[in-house]
Amino acid sequence: MSQEGILLDPTPAGECKTGTGTGSSRRRVGLVVTGALGAALVALYAGAAPFLAPALRKVCLPFVPATAAQVENVLAALRRRSGPLVDIGSGDGRIVIAAAKRGFQASGFELNPWLVWFSRYKAWREGVHASTSFHMCDLWKVSFAQYSNVVIFGVPQMMQHLELKLERELPSAAKVVACRFPFPTWVPEHTAGEGIDTVWVYDAGTFKSRLREETKGTPEQEDTIQSHT
Repeated sequence: MSQEGILLDPTPAGECKTGTGTGSSRRRVGLVVTGALGAALVALYAGAAPFLAPALRKVCLPFVPATAAQVENVLAALRRRSGPLVDIGSGDGRIVIAAAKRGFQASGFELNPWLVWFSRYKAWREGVHASTSFHMCDLWKVSFAQYSNVVIFGVPQMMQHLELKLERELPSAAKVVACRFPFPTWVPEHTAGEGIDTVWVYDAGTFKSRLREETKGTPEQEDTIQSHT
């Protein structure tokens, strides 16, 4: 190479080739990392989506796990209670499992099949499968007449409809524990917790008495109420 060529191109040819190779390698590594990250996010979404999908179709009720404080407040509200318990929209089964550990025969109703199977697995793993049951079912198509204790993590849009359903179906000795949102017209016996962890406790004898007063003088409705008392 002439002296003029060296002055015009002071970087040796070998060094230039090495720099180009490093840049290509870095780009390839970047593409691999980006692809791996994208695949991980897709896998995470695919795994989580079945659990996060709305569980009750009449009213959109997505799965939001109960906090530890909410679980404790529910159990405190039902202290010294007995009889079968049901969690309406039982999610991952944590309320049902915690209640079973406190001596309840506990059931959960949930429309999301992934959550039902996951709950059954958790109950088996924690040794309470004999005192728990989980059912894939729409709450609006089930009767709750056999339950003495009812727990519900609802949303405002469903509470009025559920109020009417439970008034018709529950026995007078039942207790209802509402979490996150209260029922619109029932007067609670007491509350526990605060903020998002608040629970409202209702006595079925009280709200069924009110229903009797409201329907007094209509024999057909009285017969319906009596059949569920």
